[in-house]
Amino acid sequence: MIVAGRVRVGGRVVRELGTSVDDGARVEVDGRIVEPAAQKTYVVLHKPAGVMTTLRDPEGRRTVADVVRNAGVQARVVPVGRLDYDTSGVLLLTDDGEAANVLSHPRFGVEKTYRAAVRGRLEPDAVEKILRGVQLDDGRAAPARLHVVAVRGGLSLIDLTLHEGRNRQVRRMFESIGHPVTSLVRLRFGPIALGDLPVGAVRPLRDKERAALERLVAGARGEEQR
Repeated sequence: MIVAGRVRVGGRVVRELGTSVDDGARVEVDGRIVEPAAQKTYVVLHKPAGVMTTLRDPEGRRTVADVVRNAGVQARVVPVGRLDYDTSGVLLLTDDGEAANVLSHPRFGVEKTYRAAVRGRLEPDAVEKILRGVQLDDGRAAPARLHVVAVRGGLSLIDLTLHEGRNRQVRRMFESIGHPVTSLVRLRFGPIALGDLPVGAVRPLRDKERAALERLVAGARGEEQR
């Protein structure tokens, strides 16, 4: 198209390949103005406990919008999915609506892994109930994967991986088998891991995470077209 003289920059035909274009320059192809795609913003937050996963709170409580704003994020990003007020861990915020829909919609079953501290020692029958799917007041929870990390001081540390995202689901699951949760941290959300990100800190999405996210979105788009 360039060699054929179909491209204009600043009103002048450009025929030389590799010509640089200044920011804000008017670029036309076949007489139509073209613009670069808007750059999407993805940030990963280690949400602290005691922070609302909303953009504003009528009761004046601190929100994730306050946290990312204080961290210097200028884009108007929104949280993907929810973390309870008293739960900490990995939370993605973005202005990419399609990615947000795929990651939060139950239909696509994005995995989430939590580290829960629960009271008491989990006996094999309690573990089996979680693996099979416990009955909750809003229906039976889907089967989950569970790994007992450690048992000490009257508490069990549990890693739990599930596909659903009901309100306070992890806490309700353990309460239903007689082991209330004393603390809860989300370690992983889809392809995004918490890692060693400090509480309250924000980082950009890594290249591998972005690529995995793009594959998820592309797969979901293909499923919808079928």
